[in-house]
Amino acid sequence: MMALPFLVLGATVAMGTSDASAQNFFERLFGVHRYERDDNSYDRRDYGEQPAPQPRTPRKPVRISGPTYRAYKPDLLVRVDFTPIIKAEHETTFQPSLQASGFEEARANLADFNLYATKDVAKALNDYYSKNPDFIWVSGFGPNSRAKEALRVLGEAASYGLNPADYAVTVPSVAFSVDDMADRMRELTRFEVELSARVLRYVHDAYDGRVAPDRMSEYYDLPVKPLDMVAALTDLSHTFEVREYLEAEHPRAPQYQQLRTELAALRDSPEKDIVVRPDLLLKPGGSDPDFPKILELISLKADDAFKAQYGTLLEENATNETYSDDLVPLIKAAQKANGLSADGVIGRRTVRALAGESNAAKIAKVTLALEEMRWLPHTLGDQYVFINEPAYRVTFTKGGQQILSMRAVVGRPANQTTFFYDQIEEVVFNPYWGVPQSIIVNEMLPRLVNDPGYLDRAGYEVTDMKGNRIPSAAIDWGRYGTHIPYNVRQVPSDDNALGELKILFPNKHAIYMHDTPAKSLFKRDTRAFSHGCVRLQEPRQMAAAVLDTSVDAIAAKLKQGHTSQKVPVKIPVYVAYFTAWPDADGKMQFYDDVYGRDARLSEAMLKTDAARVPVSEEVSGAIEKADNSAGSKL
Repeated sequence: MMALPFLVLGATVAMGTSDASAQNFFERLFGVHRYERDDNSYDRRDYGEQPAPQPRTPRKPVRISGPTYRAYKPDLLVRVDFTPIIKAEHETTFQPSLQASGFEEARANLADFNLYATKDVAKALNDYYSKNPDFIWVSGFGPNSRAKEALRVLGEAASYGLNPADYAVTVPSVAFSVDDMADRMRELTRFEVELSARVLRYVHDAYDGRVAPDRMSEYYDLPVKPLDMVAALTDLSHTFEVREYLEAEHPRAPQYQQLRTELAALRDSPEKDIVVRPDLLLKPGGSDPDFPKILELISLKADDAFKAQYGTLLEENATNETYSDDLVPLIKAAQKANGLSADGVIGRRTVRALAGESNAAKIAKVTLALEEMRWLPHTLGDQYVFINEPAYRVTFTKGGQQILSMRAVVGRPANQTTFFYDQIEEVVFNPYWGVPQSIIVNEMLPRLVNDPGYLDRAGYEVTDMKGNRIPSAAIDWGRYGTHIPYNVRQVPSDDNALGELKILFPNKHAIYMHDTPAKSLFKRDTRAFSHGCVRLQEPRQMAAAVLDTSVDAIAAKLKQGHTSQKVPVKIPVYVAYFTAWPDADGKMQFYDDVYGRDARLSEAMLKTDAARVPVSEEVSGAIEKADNSAGSKL
C-alpha cells in the first residue's frame, strides 16, 4: 500500500490499451528497463529448466477494497434508574454527616426524576451514590463552593471547542421557604445527581473526546482511553480544587493550548472584507467575478520589489474579470512568492495562500483539531515523530523542540493513510519491498494473467506460503481471486519502490515511512500519491534522528547492503490528520481536507449534539432503530 504510482493502472486497463502501450506503461511503472531481459530468456540459476507454458485461466474481475466510511452512531441517552441508590442499605457503623443524612432522607425523590445520561454515566452515578450517600455539591441548604467552581468550568466549555449545552445544569433557586424543606431537599438532591452526571460527561469529553473516531471508519485506529468515573467522583468529593482537577483532564500537549489560543483569537476577530470563494478554479483565458479580488489581494500583499515589476499591470486590470495571457507571469510570480508551484492556474491552494480562509472556516477547523487532539495520549512525549497527512509533512521533536521537518507523500484518497499512533522500532537499509496483496490483486494481476513471467524478468521474487521460490511464469495467475497464495517482493535496487531505507513502527495497517525513487513528487503542493505509506523527502536525516546518530553513519550503513538496526529507544509516532496545526513557531497553519474527514467529523459531532438532547425512551429507541436501518443500507 505504498510507493510507486500504481494509481493509474486500473484506468489504463479499463480503457483497453494495446499490448504495446501496456508494455510501455509497465516499464514506467516498475522500472523494467533495469531488469527485464529478452522475453524468451530465463534465469536457470534460480529455477533450473524453464517451466512449460501454463494454461491461462480467464480472470474474473476482482478487487480488494479498502476501508469505507460509516454512518456515525453516537451513544444514546437512557433514563437513569435510581433504584440502586434509593434501596441501598448501609451498615449500622456508617456515621452520616448532616449532609449525608439529608441525602439519605431525600433520595426517594429521585424515583420520579427524569435524568438522562449515557449508560456508563448512569452506572457510575448508581455505583458511587449507593456506597457514598453523601452530597458532593451541596452544603447546608444550597450549592457549595465546589459546585459553584464546577459550574463555572462547565460554562467555559466553549473555550475548548466543546458545546456548553452538553453540560447545562438546573441550579437551585437562591430563595426558598424554610416552611417547605421537603421541596428544598428534593431540589438539592436532584441538583446533586444532575451536576455529577454533567461533570462526568465533561470529564469524558475532555479526556477522550465527544466522538469515538473508530465508529466513523477503519481509517481511524485510536484506542479508547480507560476512564474510572466512580474514581473521578470520589476524587472530586475530596478536593476543593475543582477547576484544577477538571482542567487537568484535557490534553497537556502545548499544541492543544495553542489551538485554544487561536480559537479565542478567531472568535474575537472580524471577518475579512475580501472574501474569495474557496472552490475558485480559473485558468488563463477564463473569466470570473472573483478575479479582481485575487488581483486586489496580490496588490495588498505585494512588497516593493513586486510592485515595481507588476504594479502597473495590477492597476490596469484592477476591475478586469478576464484572466488574460499577459497576466500569467504576474500570477506565477505571486504563487512563487507564496511558496506555491508557479503553474499559473488559480485554484484552491492559490486562493487560500492569497485570501486565507474565512474566520468561520478556520474556527471550524480549530474546533475539530481540538477534538482530534483529545483522541491522542495526554502528552505527546519528550521526543516523537509527527506525521500530519493534510500538511504532507513529517516532523521530529526532541526535548520539546522541533529539530527536523520535511515534506512527505501520503496515501491518495482511494488509499488513505490511517489515523493512528505507534512506536518506531527499527530502520531497514536497502530493503526488500513486500508487495501488499491489494496491489497484487488490484494492479499487477491484469498483466500477469497474460504475461505470467513478467515478475521473473522485472526484479521481483515470488514465494509460496512455505517460503519456497516459485517462478512467476509457472503460475496460472488467472485462477485466483482476492486471495493470492503467493508472496511477491521486489529486491533491493535503485528502482526499488521503497528506495534505500524504511523506518518501521509495526502495525496492522502495514504503514511505515520510507525513501522513494520518485523524488519529483516532493516538488508538488499536493502530495497524496502513495498506497498509504509515508514517503520522506529526507529519509537519511529521519533515520539519523530516530537512531540518534549522524547522516554520515547512515550513509556508511547503506554501503553494507541489506541490513537493519533497532532504534536505541522506541519513539512515539503519530500518524495524524489535522487541517489546523501550529508550526514550530506556534503560528497556526491551515490545510485542505484532502480526505474529506473534516466533513465526516463535523457530521458526527452534530449527531452527538442531537443525541444528547433528552428524549423519551420510545423516541430514543426509534432513533436507534432508524440508525441501524440506515447503517445496514450503506
